[in-house]
Amino acid sequence: MEDVQTIVSFLETVHPYDSLPRDELARVAGCFSRREIAAGETIYRHGERLTGLYLVKRGGVEILEPSGDVISVLGPRNSFGERGLMRDGRAATTAQSTSEGVLLMLPADEFRQLFAASPAFERFFTRRRTQGYRASDLTTQKVADLMARKPVTCGPAETIRAAAMKMRDAGVSSLGVVEGSAFLGIVTTRDMTNKVVATGLDPSTPVAEVMTRDPIALAPEALGSDILHVMLERRIGHLPVVEEGRLVGMITQTDLTRFQAVSSAQLVRDAATAESLDELKAVTARIPKLLVQLVAGHNSHEVVTRLITDISDTVTRRLLALAEAELGPPPVAYCWCACGSQGRQEQTGVSDQDNCLILSDKTLPADEPYFSALAAFVSDGLDACGYVYCPGEMMATNPRWRQPLAVWRQYFLGWIDRPDPMAQMLSSVMFDLRPIGGDESLFHELQADTLGMAAKNSIFVAHMIANSLKHMPPLGLIRGFATIRSGEHKNHIDLKHNGVVPVIDLGRVYALIGELGAVNTRARLHTAENAGVISVSGARDLIEAYDMIAQIRLENQARLIRSGRAPDNFLAPSDLSDFERSHLRDAFVVVRTMQSALGSARGART
Repeated sequence: MEDVQTIVSFLETVHPYDSLPRDELARVAGCFSRREIAAGETIYRHGERLTGLYLVKRGGVEILEPSGDVISVLGPRNSFGERGLMRDGRAATTAQSTSEGVLLMLPADEFRQLFAASPAFERFFTRRRTQGYRASDLTTQKVADLMARKPVTCGPAETIRAAAMKMRDAGVSSLGVVEGSAFLGIVTTRDMTNKVVATGLDPSTPVAEVMTRDPIALAPEALGSDILHVMLERRIGHLPVVEEGRLVGMITQTDLTRFQAVSSAQLVRDAATAESLDELKAVTARIPKLLVQLVAGHNSHEVVTRLITDISDTVTRRLLALAEAELGPPPVAYCWCACGSQGRQEQTGVSDQDNCLILSDKTLPADEPYFSALAAFVSDGLDACGYVYCPGEMMATNPRWRQPLAVWRQYFLGWIDRPDPMAQMLSSVMFDLRPIGGDESLFHELQADTLGMAAKNSIFVAHMIANSLKHMPPLGLIRGFATIRSGEHKNHIDLKHNGVVPVIDLGRVYALIGELGAVNTRARLHTAENAGVISVSGARDLIEAYDMIAQIRLENQARLIRSGRAPDNFLAPSDLSDFERSHLRDAFVVVRTMQSALGSARGART
């Protein structure tokens, strides 16, 4: 038996055990058993009854799918076996050692007891995050999420004239006065007015003569309510944000006004009433700030992406209305559809446009110039608003994707009958169609016909399954992740193509198999579970994995925006905490396991 104090010392370095009270930690440490393992030893096999939760103390362990593929390699402080314990008590994978080592094992009953009694354990092992929409209330936001990230500063010896020029050029109303890394004070435009202009002070006087020394400041962890209270009580309009004596930001009354003015409802209203393209561009320019605000408010990813997509839907419909006002009423009915992330209602801070036009079968060749002009007006407008042109020209401006309903039926019939690689790619995009504007009945007719045809064609379904397995989670044998090896994003992982896209692909196939009309990925997984296409436990695991990946993707984009950079989908695993890295890896393992299960089922059918 491992000495209890030795185990206590080890567990103090492992989350979530480090959150336990000292007495409880000692009790839990006494429950662990010790197991020495040899290189290549099988710890448990898929389907076996698990006796407890394993924790690597020394050595390495690899986790294998039922097919034998390695999906993760674990090292010291990594746990394994929890998925099976939380499901039916049987191993969901196979575990074997990669080297000689030592494992600690917490009995299953003790694990379940801790899981039920400790919120930290429940959060850690379920990866559960705050769900549902919560209004982004200024008073409950952290100062760190409200402040300007790069405060403009000057030195105490700089002249008043130089400081005024610096404020003018930067478009700010205050400067932080710093010397080295030390924060000394603040100088504002009011100081310039009251202490310089009004008194006739020489502009060559050092800033130190007019600055406010040691002003009241807040820490990044303070709340928005603290800002309001200080500003109202002290009647000040600028608040420095200071951490360990260093100036890290500046909050102004203007920042608070801007924050309160940004909401999805406000942006939708402004887009719906916009009278010009410039007004629409002004709306979409506020989306990055909205994303940061929503993420800071701890809204779940499906809420954030839905609200952002609602704005792009409104922008699209407004562009259609402006186009009709300029071109006149359409000669026949049409339906403007979005696909891709807009179609799935999953837009983030990075999005191109994917769209098409379904026209009434009554359309005539003479109507083509009208719809060509309509498509150009809307797609050009979307590009100007930040929804860049699709690199593959999957847009209504391409005549191929601007056709009568009968032609669209022929497209889908051809893709289903001859599922070559191009047909698989096009089907993957077009099965995410969602009507945005115009006559939606045109879309619903097409969807009802094509879903039934596709689901009944086993060869097409098999090809779609194969296509869905092309995007793999970035699991590697070193440190758990396979990062990009070269180029601009070296040592990063792609949270879009290797993160959310594998789950999107799985959801699409489940919807196809079950003839389910849902387009949103999370909705597809839920309806697939309800329809019996996937098991309850499989659906739960996959939804939780998807939530983890999608949430980290959004948080990374918000972090980039706050730092003044353009949002993208690339993340350096080193930027995450050990806690986040562990659970992100676990999420990728779940996705890979579900891909393997789908692939095995396909093999059984073919």
